[in-house]
Amino acid sequence: MDQTASTRYKAYVRYRAIFLSDIHLAARACRSEDLLSFLKSHDAAVIFLVGDVIDFWRLRRGPNWRPSQTEVLKELLSKAQQGTRIVYIPGNHDEEMRMFAGVTLGPVEVRLREIYETADGRRLLVLHGDEFDDVVNKARWLAVLGDIGYDIAHAANTVLNAVRRSLGLSYWSLSAYLKHRVKRIVNYAVSFETSLAAEARRVGATGVICGHIHHAASRVIDGIQYLNTGDWVDSGTAVVEHLDGRIEIVRWTDHLRALQSRAPKVPVAPVTS
Repeated sequence: MDQTASTRYKAYVRYRAIFLSDIHLAARACRSEDLLSFLKSHDAAVIFLVGDVIDFWRLRRGPNWRPSQTEVLKELLSKAQQGTRIVYIPGNHDEEMRMFAGVTLGPVEVRLREIYETADGRRLLVLHGDEFDDVVNKARWLAVLGDIGYDIAHAANTVLNAVRRSLGLSYWSLSAYLKHRVKRIVNYAVSFETSLAAEARRVGATGVICGHIHHAASRVIDGIQYLNTGDWVDSGTAVVEHLDGRIEIVRWTDHLRALQSRAPKVPVAPVTS
């Protein structure tokens, strides 16, 4: 997303809570520019970072760290210094941070999971969710291989969308499509969403907020509200709680694309000698 579109949205929105996951800082596909614009225009009393914030898997293969990724971390720390509570729940790509569970690192609280109570009294289990993914737990090599394949798909996606733009077509994510198709098969096999809902019920929660599978969703499963935050690689989504307890999914990258498509075209003056 170009910087003009990212900075055009000037309104400032305050929520009771914001839930972000699967940011994958250090990955080439990370939409850090989109996330930075979201953080600069939205705030909350508490921000939950629900895993895979810094991608240590990609760091080991060679990072693609951009200045905007550093700015994302600075913006989060700035919010913490201004009183926002920051809770970091590591995922499988940043599992090294799990050794600090129960510790407060500067202004950041590190937890394995959290029970969050909404303004209207609902208890929500917050966790990354990878512990309920059999591919990660029983065939880690396959998860790593899939991650490398996703990098390749994202590179192909960049070329594909350059062609689509030249033809006047809208953005389409090949990598998101392929990953969602694969995840649908995996989730069917291991019952990821059903397992998360069952875990929420087991701990006495009425809902669950998770990440991991990079697909934002809000649905009721056997009486338990299942919420997935999505990601900041393809979709650029977040789960937010309004001040009255109402919860929704914000699709920020889609919003920025809509702004960009409506932007007036600035005529370029002809070059004269």
